[in-house]
Amino acid sequence: MLGRRLALDPNVALRPEPFGALAYHYGTRRLVFLKHPDVVRVVQALGDHDSVAATLTACAIAEARWPSFVAALSALADSGVLHEPALIS
Repeated sequence: MLGRRLALDPNVALRPEPFGALAYHYGTRRLVFLKHPDVVRVVQALGDHDSVAATLTACAIAEARWPSFVAALSALADSGVLHEPALIS
C-alpha cells in the first residue's frame, strides 16, 4: 500500500465536518465518514504525490501512525473513494 499511487476518485465530493469529512460517491451513491482531520488532509493530498508513503511524509504524519492510515486508505480504496490514477506518459 505504501508504494501505491492513489487519488480521490473524481466522482467523490468531500464535505468538511467538525470530526473530519463526509465523502459522497456520486456513481455508487455511497456515503463514507472520514473520522479525523488528518485523514482528510492526506486524502486531499494523495493526488499530488507519487505514493502513499510520500503523501504521509509530506503531510507530516508520524511513522508510528502510518499503519492506521494504511488501514483507512485501504478501506477507502476498497469502497471506491480512492482510485489509482492512470499514469500520463
